[in-house]
Amino acid sequence: MNLKASLIVLLALLFALDSQAQMTKIRGVVKNALTEEPIPFANVYFEGTTVGATTDFSGKFSIESMHATDTLTATYVGFYKQKILIKKYRYQEVLILLSPEEFALEEVVVVAGENPADILFRKMVANKERNNSSDVGAWQAEVYNKIQFDANNFDEKFKNRPVFKHFQFIFDYVDTSAVNGKAYLPMFITEAVSEVFYRKEPRARIEKITAARGSGVENPSIAQFMGNLYQDVNVYDNYISLFGKNFISPTANFGLNYYRYFLVDSAVIDGQWCYKLMYKPRRKQELTFNGYIWLHDTSFAVKQVEMIAAEDANLNFINDLTIRQQYELVNNRQWMLSRDYMMADFNVIENTRRLPGFFGQRTTTYRNYILNQPADAQIYRSPVGVIVSEGSLNFSDNYWDSVRPERLTARESRIYSMIDSIERVPIYKTYVDVIYMVTHGYAPTGWFEIGPIGKMYGYNEIEGHRFRFGGRTSTRFSRNLRLNGFLAYGISDRKPKFGGGLLYVLDKSPLRSTGFNFRTDSEQLGASQQAVVNDNFLSLLVRRQPSDKLNYVNEYKVFYEHEWFNGLSNKLEFTHREIKPAGTFIPQTRLENGELIGHQSIVTSELSYSLRFAFRERSIIRDFDRISFGTKYPELNVRYSYSGKGILESDWEYHRLEGGLTHRFNVGPLGWSKYSLEAGHVWGKLPFPLLMLPPGNETFVFDQSAYNLMNYYEFVNDSYVSLYYTHHFDGFFFNRLPLFRKLKWREVVFVKGIAGELSDQNKAFNALPDITYMLNKPYFEAGAGIENIFKIVRVDGIWRLSHRDHANINNFAFFVSLQFSF
Repeated sequence: MNLKASLIVLLALLFALDSQAQMTKIRGVVKNALTEEPIPFANVYFEGTTVGATTDFSGKFSIESMHATDTLTATYVGFYKQKILIKKYRYQEVLILLSPEEFALEEVVVVAGENPADILFRKMVANKERNNSSDVGAWQAEVYNKIQFDANNFDEKFKNRPVFKHFQFIFDYVDTSAVNGKAYLPMFITEAVSEVFYRKEPRARIEKITAARGSGVENPSIAQFMGNLYQDVNVYDNYISLFGKNFISPTANFGLNYYRYFLVDSAVIDGQWCYKLMYKPRRKQELTFNGYIWLHDTSFAVKQVEMIAAEDANLNFINDLTIRQQYELVNNRQWMLSRDYMMADFNVIENTRRLPGFFGQRTTTYRNYILNQPADAQIYRSPVGVIVSEGSLNFSDNYWDSVRPERLTARESRIYSMIDSIERVPIYKTYVDVIYMVTHGYAPTGWFEIGPIGKMYGYNEIEGHRFRFGGRTSTRFSRNLRLNGFLAYGISDRKPKFGGGLLYVLDKSPLRSTGFNFRTDSEQLGASQQAVVNDNFLSLLVRRQPSDKLNYVNEYKVFYEHEWFNGLSNKLEFTHREIKPAGTFIPQTRLENGELIGHQSIVTSELSYSLRFAFRERSIIRDFDRISFGTKYPELNVRYSYSGKGILESDWEYHRLEGGLTHRFNVGPLGWSKYSLEAGHVWGKLPFPLLMLPPGNETFVFDQSAYNLMNYYEFVNDSYVSLYYTHHFDGFFFNRLPLFRKLKWREVVFVKGIAGELSDQNKAFNALPDITYMLNKPYFEAGAGIENIFKIVRVDGIWRLSHRDHANINNFAFFVSLQFSF
């Protein structure tokens, strides 16, 4: 073969390979040619193939395939078949008009009877138990997982913005979605090949990643969305939890109360005869889906399912949410998931094409199932749910081409080179730094990050105007060691404040870390960990009371944290503290002869041991941060502390034990609830700052960890029991009111109380301030609020239900807070 012929053959082969990896995307609508009314349930497919779709209730459809032909065919009973020519390997929108056939109908007698779709639905529900793969005793499979994020909403006006002056080359990679017609730019992709081992009793699910690769823009906010995308969806569950919301499954036992079902087709799929049911919600704005279900004709198992979140569902920041699953019959006995696809279209403003957003897509395929043969018991004893094999990042392109069940599209395969080109543009680093500062609160300057930005200025009555400069090392310095420090100064008290420390991560899976911190600073005793602190510039704007009860604190702390497995960890901590009054608020105690002693300094040396247990919690560790995706079970926290007199000049000896149980759970279509039950006790004769001060709140910002209408130092006790219960209706009532429905507001209620007592020895020992009381009867407050105002604002009205005669309090007040929720 001569050189010219060889070149032609080579070019032909390259073109053939490239064309196999190109996608044809069709988005369109089928209408009646005479009336122009949409035709639902029409069949649309590529001529000569089995690749197609059925139009939805609005006559719309979308198809994408690497195996398209140049002819698209549409059919529907009572209409002539219509064929149109399309162009392969590109996105296009089409309108297909079907002409009605003209024929005479003989007399038809209609007899009332049950909808055949409802009959099939009931048979599917009756056979759930034997078709549900979660009831299999054990299984293992080879799994391929791909997660991709794409920036979308790119029009010519957007492309010409000055910010993209140096990045025009990236628009050569823009593609178009067949689902909603939005242009998008692939930005981030990860692939993984793994083995998954599942055992029902005792329950365990272990994933061993054998190969992984990734490229693209990555940050914690995207990691959060990725975690939400990477969640198991069992179609047979009555409720499907997505993005913290409880969607009603189209296969729910009570599905007929929420959906209308239609029998629209029957066909052979993978050699098995199946019926196609399409469904739509009965009511507006409920957390429901539109889509279809293919049911096997004899086992009535789900063969394929599509679930598209209802357009008017009360869901924030998501324009489209689609789930598609396929199942296969393994060993002619059990239906198992073979393909799982999920796509979400995120945007700050729903249904806009003007503001940039992004798609998140996850595709998972399962193959080579082994059923009811448990793996070696040692595999299930792994302390982590995901094991990354050594060398998993070192596989070649040829390997990935051989293991992918579906080829990457041409644009997907070019993401890696595109990202390399972006990172070489000098201004790219500036943009990344700005995004990092907004999401983290720190301004990166290489190996050092300045911040937190929000704490650089503050004001309170003790320090006056307060200025603070601080920072920490970045992952460019080390991915295992982080150093931090700050300097602060108050104009009024003229006292310098400073602090610093280090954190060293010994292992990340499971997490093992150790660290040391010290600080000389001001502190508000009796404030919750989530309170708007005094060194934050916002605190000046939202206070209800003057911030005049501060203390100065000198503190040294060393700790070691050990995670045994996902959800179970212990922490050992030693803290040496010296508390000094910052103003005239000086604690006083009595000697046996009744003489009062004012304490200008209270010194303790405390050793503490804590336990945290969150059963089957899912979380990821990113360098120094843990991102938790929660658990369906209650979370337990227990902490025991001991301070010995004379240890490092400690003045006081005591034992302290506290524990709490927190649980968030769904309540079907009524929304979700959360409760926190806590209890504690201190053994020892102590000045009141070392006893238990229920957390108060002297701002107008709602704090779920505090008693919002309780002042700082208002109560003191050495034993207590507290309960917090809240319920979020997620618009259950407002969605049914026409005037409120479009606002998408959501209702929330809560009640919070604490009962406690002060022992006789501590009553006699302390001369309590005039503003401090004992809990001779429980303290209660309750609130009702509206959340999701402008999607991020929550407003609560809170009533104080007891101890209403104290001085300088509010028995009712409005509180405002910001929250991000889907």
